[in-house]
Amino acid sequence: MSAAVEAHCTILVNTDKASTLQQDEIIKDLEQPQVSLKIKAIKNAITMLLSGEPMPRLLMSVIKGCLKEENKELKKLVTIYWEVARKYDGAGKLLPEMILVCNALRNDLNHPNEYVRGATLRFLCRLREPELLEPLIPTVKACLDGNGLGRHPYVRKNAALACYYIHKNFAETLLPDGPELMARFIEAESDSCARRNAFLFLFNEAEDSAIEFLNTHMERVKDYGDGFSLLVLELCRKVCRRDPAQKGRFVRLLLGMLQSDSAAVCYEAAWTLVSLSSAPTAIRAAAATYAQLLNSQSDNNVKLIVLERLDALKRQHAKVLQEVLMDILRALSSPNIDICRKTLTVAMDLVSPRNIEEVVQLLKREVLRTQEAGMEKGLTYRSMLIQAIHTCATKFPEVADSVVHVLMDFLGGEGGMDVALFVRSIVEQYASLRSSVLGKLMASLRDISATPVLCVALWVVGSYCEGPDALAMAFAELREAVGPLPFETSQGDGKSAKAAADAPTLPTYTTKNVVLSDGTYATQVRRRQLNVSAVISQCTTIIHMGSGLRRLIAGGDVFLGTALGVCLTKLTLHALKLMGETSNGVKDMQVYTLQVLCGVARVIEAASTTHRGAFADCSERVTLCCKLLLDPAARTSLGSTMMDGCRDSYAALLAMEKTALAMAEAAKKGPTLSQPDDLINFRQLRAAGLAGPEVDIYDGDDITKATGLGANADDGNKGRIYQLSGFSDPVYAEANVTVHDYDIVLEILVINRTPQTLTNLTVELATMGDLRLVERPQAHTIGPLDQRTIRANIKVSSTETGHIFGTIVFENSSTAEKAYINLSDIHLDIMDYIRPATCSEEAFRSMWAEFEWENKVSINTTFTDLNEFLAHLVAQTNTTCLTPTSARHGPSSFLAANLYAVSVFGEDALVNVSVEKKADAGGALGGHVRIRSKTQGIALSLGDRITLVQRGAGATPQP
Repeated sequence: MSAAVEAHCTILVNTDKASTLQQDEIIKDLEQPQVSLKIKAIKNAITMLLSGEPMPRLLMSVIKGCLKEENKELKKLVTIYWEVARKYDGAGKLLPEMILVCNALRNDLNHPNEYVRGATLRFLCRLREPELLEPLIPTVKACLDGNGLGRHPYVRKNAALACYYIHKNFAETLLPDGPELMARFIEAESDSCARRNAFLFLFNEAEDSAIEFLNTHMERVKDYGDGFSLLVLELCRKVCRRDPAQKGRFVRLLLGMLQSDSAAVCYEAAWTLVSLSSAPTAIRAAAATYAQLLNSQSDNNVKLIVLERLDALKRQHAKVLQEVLMDILRALSSPNIDICRKTLTVAMDLVSPRNIEEVVQLLKREVLRTQEAGMEKGLTYRSMLIQAIHTCATKFPEVADSVVHVLMDFLGGEGGMDVALFVRSIVEQYASLRSSVLGKLMASLRDISATPVLCVALWVVGSYCEGPDALAMAFAELREAVGPLPFETSQGDGKSAKAAADAPTLPTYTTKNVVLSDGTYATQVRRRQLNVSAVISQCTTIIHMGSGLRRLIAGGDVFLGTALGVCLTKLTLHALKLMGETSNGVKDMQVYTLQVLCGVARVIEAASTTHRGAFADCSERVTLCCKLLLDPAARTSLGSTMMDGCRDSYAALLAMEKTALAMAEAAKKGPTLSQPDDLINFRQLRAAGLAGPEVDIYDGDDITKATGLGANADDGNKGRIYQLSGFSDPVYAEANVTVHDYDIVLEILVINRTPQTLTNLTVELATMGDLRLVERPQAHTIGPLDQRTIRANIKVSSTETGHIFGTIVFENSSTAEKAYINLSDIHLDIMDYIRPATCSEEAFRSMWAEFEWENKVSINTTFTDLNEFLAHLVAQTNTTCLTPTSARHGPSSFLAANLYAVSVFGEDALVNVSVEKKADAGGALGGHVRIRSKTQGIALSLGDRITLVQRGAGATPQP
């Protein structure tokens, strides 16, 4: 099909079945008196014409069999047939039969039924033949008359639309007086749709008339309907891009449209206003409109679109948006977690000293609301709020004191870990708040029942309680939580026998390998209850079923018991340093701490009977604590490490996170776009036809996204040419593959290398994986040594490596025999859909435990440096390394790191790299790479990618 014909094609009918009807069969059905047979026949005729069948004898049969029928469905189908049928002969002259068609169209334009007249006018919009249109012009103009053929609004609106397309294509020959005609029509018209179509005519064909009409009726624009208002907004953008000096005449109109009842008009008006003006008043009005739309619309997609606009607006006008921050935060009432997440992302950058108090109060109310029964968003939402409050407290220390005490009420409930981490950060960063926060934390110890939360709380208490009063209070609170001093049970005592009978069951343990937060592997111990009354009856015990701390330790929680012992040891060491060893109070602390450590050691020993060596590290840590308490020499050498080393490491971690955040913010802002000594372009001194770069702050981005162009636009098709057939085949084929986020476009070049004409040449394609062919390529006839470019679209629905394969089928015009050519496969790379992303260590570990699909790849590489291999792997897999740089450097022969990426479909890809340098193999690297995901496709495809690229830069696969 030639480019000219393809440009005029306005209809496409897709069918999965190739019709086998012949021209004679269709003509026979058209001659039947039954309307149903004629409808069926005309449908088949349209389908076959669009498939490339010429059917030259069908035209007269349609004229004789269908023009006199009054059935509306048949009339509609006949107009579609006129659109796709061939209207010119080989010499380029109009077929004589088309005179009859023109007469039939004139009769339909004068038909007493308004639907027939309107449908015919609608059809005329798609005609590109001036010989057919010229006799119909007087009748089309008559349809604009409200007292004549245009009595019904349906006829008038389609007549205005027909005039627009006729004037657009044949202004000088067919409708030279179109602008004057439409200007008179729009002044007298009262129907909103007809007025809108008339304004569309003036907007595109007579812009001055459109602006004059707008100036005259500016006060009534809001009463003319949504469609008219949207056209006015488009006119404003068009005029102001061409001539920025015209902005002032439209600003008042745009401000009035912001109050429209239509959400679409309000949205477009706000966008247009921001595009045309950067004045604070305009930005403030647009931001208020966006905030109003955000809270009034119920569609989640609309809310997300508005939030994206606010996010873009925030980059240049953050100070103005701070005034509507509280209105934006009202979107947190949405039950959709994605909307809440995006709202908090936008809002956190707008927090300032003026609104911090209001923001924190709102966030605190939202945190309290998460306790309500039936809360849909649940723990995820509470975690987001706590993170937001943490961000506010980090930026504005004056609010930290007010929020930390509110959040600490949630230490004992679900989501307490987020609160504990927040408290730990606040205590380290703000020394002035330590006393009050520690007091509240110690008072909450008895209400905490989760082991991880208790471990963090005990670390905070042991590391930051330093003054005499704080030490005394902390030790008293812990002693109250632990219970009475340990006691030695006697075998002959009846009470001890009863205690042994009532003793709680301690667990046995099973082990499982897990990935820790730093990427290393460790043994995770799982508990199973086992009665150990015989062991407990012979050892010192701290069993007391009062607090949650005691219940967990009595239940066999060895790690919590170890954390308790270390906490008490730190407190005792601080007391020894402050008050000396001769103080009676310090002696009591030493004795009590040693008793607790002995009791914990007995619990460790009892638990180790079922799994030898599982708690060796806990046993060593308890032994070290006892040594520090009993040996002054050990206190001299290791005391400072125990008391201050952990705090210093945590402070360094916070400093590193702060630096990484600052670097991320700097990278987000991007490079400097202009230098101080760059030339200044004055928009007012440019030619009138040029627009300044700041006329529209969005259109450039939109055009870049729509066209797929960007910083690497020149490399878009590099390496994407696939040879499908051989040079010796009668048909040579190659494909240019363009991969977008959700679809793949194939441009297949087909060259006939034979001296014969090939007919019915079809490229039959099939896909493997989550790929779907949207439309089947049409059959073509290719002359000798001629070529065609065939397009095919393939939809992508998930992230995995896919395959496209197919066959070329054609007939030789001289032999009429079918021939087949099998095409080479096209392999699609998963890297086209994977994007680097980041997440917290807790989220990574949670997803790692949740995802069920795992792929394990053995390392076999030519790299000999651990960090070079990791950097190569990160670059070749489009992932982000979550393990901090400080944890990956240093003299070590082992490296463990976590990598993370997200697909364009929102699927998570988790990668754990565990590699070591083997001294016995000449420094070669060995180990494994594990990939986990929710879907099998990502795990397998990413594993194949890693297998291909891990040998080195030279092993990178080329498409």
